[in-house]
Amino acid sequence: MSDLRQALYRGDRVTADALLAEGAPVNIFDAAALGDVAFLASLLATDPSLGHEWSADGFTALHFAAFLGGAAAVRVLIEAGSDVNAVARNDMRVQPLHSAAALGDVSACELLLDAGADPNAAQQGGYVPLDEAVMRKNDALATLLRSRGANVSGNPLPQ
Repeated sequence: MSDLRQALYRGDRVTADALLAEGAPVNIFDAAALGDVAFLASLLATDPSLGHEWSADGFTALHFAAFLGGAAAVRVLIEAGSDVNAVARNDMRVQPLHSAAALGDVSACELLLDAGADPNAAQQGGYVPLDEAVMRKNDALATLLRSRGANVSGNPLPQ
């Protein structure tokens, strides 16, 4: 994983910006995580297959956009044909909707649901996006997910 994405995972935007200023290379996954819509669109225009690539840690660019990059980056990737139901190729087994729900990004969740994301997709442990909304007391997200047919998993939520 790139140093840039590691900084973004840690929520360390200062380090990420410093790496960018130093000329750190930016790939499709980094652009999605950064929410750099213009660069993301440019990469996809040059090579549309990038929207279907998998990172070494088992995620697509859409996973990174949903978790870190925001709704605008999610929209670009959906419009480029990225799979809204892609299951992470790692033990987490998350889909982009889980990633957006973990962030509490209602707009990104709505885009993913509009594009056909399964509101009841289960990740590791059987948890579904609505479990995340309930656990975090995110009423707006819970309302959206329920309006699209989501149910809680029935698994005990972490405290």
